Amino acid sequence: MRSNASGGAWTFGGREARVLGIDPGTRIAGYAVLDFDTRGDARIVDAGVFRLDAEAPLSVRLRQLFEDVAALLAEHAPSHVALEAIFSHPEHARTAIQMAHGRGVVLLAAELRGVPVAELPPAEVKKALTGNGRATKEQMQRAVMAQCRLDAMPEPPDVADAIGIALTGGRRLQGVAP
Repeated sequence: MRSNASGGAWTFGGREARVLGIDPGTRIAGYAVLDFDTRGDARIVDAGVFRLDAEAPLSVRLRQLFEDVAALLAEHAPSHVALEAIFSHPEHARTAIQMAHGRGVVLLAAELRGVPVAELPPAEVKKALTGNGRATKEQMQRAVMAQCRLDAMPEPPDVADAIGIALTGGRRLQGVAP
């Protein structure tokens, strides 16, 4: 089932699922693969970051990102991908444009594998995990650490963001209120 930027109907509660969460970027991109059981409980299978060559032209970094995401999709065979939706602040328009390039690559990789994608607004993810749609990076890291019963905060923050995106997407998928 496909969804749109507002979330759409991306639910089928009661089944197991594997969700790949992506915090896209063109210099560093976080990823997390989570398995959800029939109760909606999550287990982290894999998580980390792709560090793209900051000195390389954008086209080279996008190819790197595409290849890295395609490899994750092949290795972990997720049932769904949860991706941070585009957001923009007038004073950071360039950042939004760069992020859009990264998101496009992730969307293409998922589409080529036939994996449905849910696009989650950052404020929704933050609110679902912390109760505050304007949570800081550290608040997100602490929330992910607590909810996933980790011994330490995930580093760098892009990993925590990707885990949060996957958690929120998986809970939506399972019909569990975020």
